[in-house]
Amino acid sequence: MQVPDGAVLGGEPGRGWVQMMRGLEVGRVQVAARAVGVAQAALAAATRYAQERESFGVPIWKHQSVGNLLADMATKVQAARLLTADAAAKLDGGARADMEAGMAKLFASEAAMEVALDAMRVHGGYGYSKEFDVERYFRDAPLMILGEGTNEIQRTVIAAQWIARHPL
Repeated sequence: MQVPDGAVLGGEPGRGWVQMMRGLEVGRVQVAARAVGVAQAALAAATRYAQERESFGVPIWKHQSVGNLLADMATKVQAARLLTADAAAKLDGGARADMEAGMAKLFASEAAMEVALDAMRVHGGYGYSKEFDVERYFRDAPLMILGEGTNEIQRTVIAAQWIARHPL
């Protein structure tokens, strides 16, 4: 069935694929931003808890294993934030950003999951308690891995765009 030009979504016949892909790029950057938010919240909760909770007379962050978790968490959050900001800037500038959006979504969502799990580790047994927000962050994080295309799909998009941008 032929759709009249006036009823075409986006108003431009023949541009549906481009418009749909643009929508996915925006959606993937939004998922990345949500993942950064979850990771940042988990890091903040772990940071607060690690300074308040003591063992052997010192705050637990001073124990190397907990300090290392915090260092890795902070690094992942910052890297996710920068990838997301880069993809968003490309989109804002009107450039195609399918690879960058995929990278941001992939990295930020994986980071959110890892940071949420590490925040639970910092909290120990309290990490499972609904009294602490880290329990919810750990439940929220997997959604970012699945939404706007699974991370397996993101890897396919990234690889295809990487090769397209770096041909022999």
